[in-house]
Amino acid sequence: MIDPATGNHPDSAAAPASAAREVDSGARRSTRTPHPMVARLLAAVVGGLLLFGSFPPRPFWFLAPVAIALLTLAVRGPGPVRGGFGYGMLGGLAFFVPLLPWTGIYVGPAPWLALSTVCALYFGLWGVLARWLSALPGWPIWLALAWTASEWLRSSFPFGGFPWGRVAFGQADGWYLPLAAYGGAPLIGFAVALTGTALAALGVRVVAWARLPAPRPNTRAVRTGFATSVVAVAIMPLAGVILRPTLPAPDAGLKTITVAAVQGSVPRLGLDFNAQRRAVLDNHVRRTEELADAVTRGSVARPDIVIWPENSSDIDPLRNADAAAEITEASVRIGAPILVGAVLVNGDRTTTNSVIVWNGTAGPGERHDKKIIQPFGEYLPMRGFFRLFSSYADRAGYFVPGNGDGTVTAAGVPVGVATCYEVAFDRAFRESLAAGAQLLTVPTNNATFGESEMTYQQLAMSRVRAVEHGRALVVAATTGVSAIITADGVIGQQTEQVVPAALVAQLPLRDETTVATRIGVWPELASVILTSIGVGLLLLRRRRANPTNPARVSDNSE
Repeated sequence: MIDPATGNHPDSAAAPASAAREVDSGARRSTRTPHPMVARLLAAVVGGLLLFGSFPPRPFWFLAPVAIALLTLAVRGPGPVRGGFGYGMLGGLAFFVPLLPWTGIYVGPAPWLALSTVCALYFGLWGVLARWLSALPGWPIWLALAWTASEWLRSSFPFGGFPWGRVAFGQADGWYLPLAAYGGAPLIGFAVALTGTALAALGVRVVAWARLPAPRPNTRAVRTGFATSVVAVAIMPLAGVILRPTLPAPDAGLKTITVAAVQGSVPRLGLDFNAQRRAVLDNHVRRTEELADAVTRGSVARPDIVIWPENSSDIDPLRNADAAAEITEASVRIGAPILVGAVLVNGDRTTTNSVIVWNGTAGPGERHDKKIIQPFGEYLPMRGFFRLFSSYADRAGYFVPGNGDGTVTAAGVPVGVATCYEVAFDRAFRESLAAGAQLLTVPTNNATFGESEMTYQQLAMSRVRAVEHGRALVVAATTGVSAIITADGVIGQQTEQVVPAALVAQLPLRDETTVATRIGVWPELASVILTSIGVGLLLLRRRRANPTNPARVSDNSE
């Protein structure tokens, strides 16, 4: 039997009953509801929907802890572990299905629903871990660690993982954001999860106490228990608020440079946006020349670096003289090197998604070849197999990953580059910072996803990365939203969607590194290791309690 308020077994504390134990035993007698399955189903679905509601473009970041509290209440409880898996997966579907419809805008619902289902499996895994770990003292901490570990697994496997929907990426407007500088997205995720699991524990305790017959105990032990639960709920968001003043000031740095982001837009949205590749290139050249005219008039400062988005030149400028001439003319007119997002054709007919530094008449310089390429979009794993399920299989590209350090030098400045999909992965900018990047950029192409929420979700990721590494960051998008983000995660400027535009800003260069940058992958590794230790402790505890019967963690019951 498991104490519903603390998750402990009664035999773990054989001391005489205290008032706090009276609360717990009373809860065991009276908290059962006539339809517990219905209540758990509702908690799982509502929890998933609230978690979706916490993501951009909605500013309701504070819904995330409430969502995790409901999901916790859904997956904890009596019965076999398949119940934890089922409720967890149901909550995952309620979250991912409305979060990811942009993946099926132009290819139909099958890929969207398939991806949502695969992602929901990881919520099911967390539900299994939560049902097991709820038997340990301090279970809210164990469940928060398991949440972070399950997000790490989803971000890593299969096909390199899919980090979209990590809870940290819904917190760009919230109190938790400063934690990114101390532990990156994993620390934010753990903090939100711990707030939610602690909130669930507090709710269980309050309900248990309220259902006791009068007179209800009001002993020191009871008051201490409630106070501990309240502190557990409040500690992480308050830590974020306290740490906000430690983030870099927007203008703090070694020196400042002027950076421009050009959003040229495309002839039409959709998978065939680049059917008129020359038109896309012309749009970005034209908008850059308009910016050059504004510089000549004195309307804006001359940029030291101009950043074009991903796919701004799907005509390979290293092979096509006309494309090279256009880019050269634009760079000469603006008087600055341009970071050009280009598709390059290799000798074996594969392609690379690259960002090339184009230095006026000197032409191409350093380049970043996208290292984390998108499965089912830029390439198709197991192409023959998936061709059986969708006629769109052969529309996936033949891109190959690069092997650089994620940094290019333009105007003497080392610039860290994470192209589009790469920004979702923790490791992308870590390599850039290790190579000395003083400024970050995310060139992206969102034309293939229409005017969807995808661009706002990606913008929030960029804000988390800016805080995580303490660097100003420039988002350059083909169709929007392009943005200038300071090192404290604040958006200084941004464009509208599908409107040609140019942003110009003075940004500081910084060489100091944050705690998150220095410790790298360790927060996630710690969550995985500690979660494994928790499961091991539970198995050992069960074996010691019943040495004649093999330990079974699936027998979690009240």
